[in-house]
Amino acid sequence: MKFAWIDLRTVAEEHRTAVIDAAVHSRVAGVVADDPALLDGLPPTITRVLLVSEPTDSPHLVITPVDDLDRLPSGSAFVTVSDDRTLKLACAAAQRLDHTVVAFTDPTKIPLEIVIAAADGAPGKLITVVSDLVEAAIVLECLEHGSDGVLLAPSDASDVFQLARLLEAASPPLELTTLTVESLTHNGLGDRVCVDTASHFREDEGILVGSFSSGFILCCSETHPLPYMPTRPFRVNAGALHSYVLGPANRTNYLSELRSGSKVLAVDSEGRTREITVGRAKLESRPMLTITARSPEGVVVDLMVQDDWHVRVLGPGGKVLNVTELRPGDQLLGYVTSEQRHVGLPIGEFCKES
Repeated sequence: MKFAWIDLRTVAEEHRTAVIDAAVHSRVAGVVADDPALLDGLPPTITRVLLVSEPTDSPHLVITPVDDLDRLPSGSAFVTVSDDRTLKLACAAAQRLDHTVVAFTDPTKIPLEIVIAAADGAPGKLITVVSDLVEAAIVLECLEHGSDGVLLAPSDASDVFQLARLLEAASPPLELTTLTVESLTHNGLGDRVCVDTASHFREDEGILVGSFSSGFILCCSETHPLPYMPTRPFRVNAGALHSYVLGPANRTNYLSELRSGSKVLAVDSEGRTREITVGRAKLESRPMLTITARSPEGVVVDLMVQDDWHVRVLGPGGKVLNVTELRPGDQLLGYVTSEQRHVGLPIGEFCKES
């Protein structure tokens, strides 16, 4: 689980008390100071980190700077990466130590990627110094793994609360259900949307799309081989333009609303999710097919898709199913919700869709 430490060393005195209170109330994992008196009164739920130039006896977690591999301590260290030698030092520390705090002088993320790769599988924690919230978001996702934690020196308490919200934004899993196909209806021409993303889908990933806000079907990406054309592992042939697509924070959009830069959820056959960015939404007129399926609880789920063999949905276990070969009784993966929707937001009001 990703975490954050707050660095008090450069926080202005007039903001320090508010920053500490914000760290406690937002359950930030740790607070860093060079004065043990600032750490003594903190609750035991917070890791109290004393960053000092030389090792010292302290009840707090003591971290000291190191610039020589031969002087690498046994517990925790702070490494400033400015060249190849210090990069190798940071890699060694991340592999061996309980906590390695790393600051990078290079504005690119290539040195960080190297340290993350070196630390992969190591039992210790890698904490990266970040300059602001934008960099924190990048560092936490670098190489699809990210640094275990970030160290931020906030300007004021609002930075602490925003950082806490950033950490909470990790995409939670969904409880998918097995839907049983009841009928298939050929609808004639309609406008369908292909969602082209800025990410590479895995073989058992897609996006959740449905005609009604009560339920969605897991639409497969074009990661799998197709006749007459190359694979497009960034694309989902998603459905008719009126359809809902599930995005982050349990919010939906109509497929017609998606634009370059919009966010949707990639969902795999086990319900694991990740936020991805739309690169392009492509609308074209095509023959359409409506899939009507039902959940074990009796919820009817509809999805109108392009009536073509190469359009696919996912079944249990990540089985790839061509929509034109579906038959009543076939099983699909889907997601059922209990809320209605108003401007994409869930709301507990009466609403009947048909």
